[in-house]
Amino acid sequence: MHSDVTVAVEVPLVGDARLKNWAKVVTNVDPDQNGGWAYDGEFIAAGGVQDVTAPSVLLVYGERGSRGDPRPEAHLYLVNTDATLTLHSTATGRAWARTLRDSVVELLERDSPFPAQRPWDENLIGYSDDALRAELARREGPSRSDGAT
Repeated sequence: MHSDVTVAVEVPLVGDARLKNWAKVVTNVDPDQNGGWAYDGEFIAAGGVQDVTAPSVLLVYGERGSRGDPRPEAHLYLVNTDATLTLHSTATGRAWARTLRDSVVELLERDSPFPAQRPWDENLIGYSDDALRAELARREGPSRSDGAT
């Protein structure tokens, strides 16, 4: 397993700043709730740099249009340990919360919500064998450190 770190990320502003918008680090989904109430977690400010635990799941909501006819839009991100965001999915319209719910649950249930691993890179040659072994042991976690395959 991995260890969580705190990273500074630029939380995007979705929609029009004059209308409703918010961001939340999602920790759980309550299937008995409707709309945004189904997403448990800590609210953070949208549209600026925030300190966020990584890896984590970030839901950003905003509205476009007018106050009388707002059009909801939501973006689902992974917060990576390298202080980047990976867009996982988006939804628009009044059913945005249900549209994203299964994707949020899937991300929360992952053992490691990291984006796809990068392939071999010649920059790895600069690392010592001990450093590479230590990273491999960290990725395999305590249950695999006994050398079992």
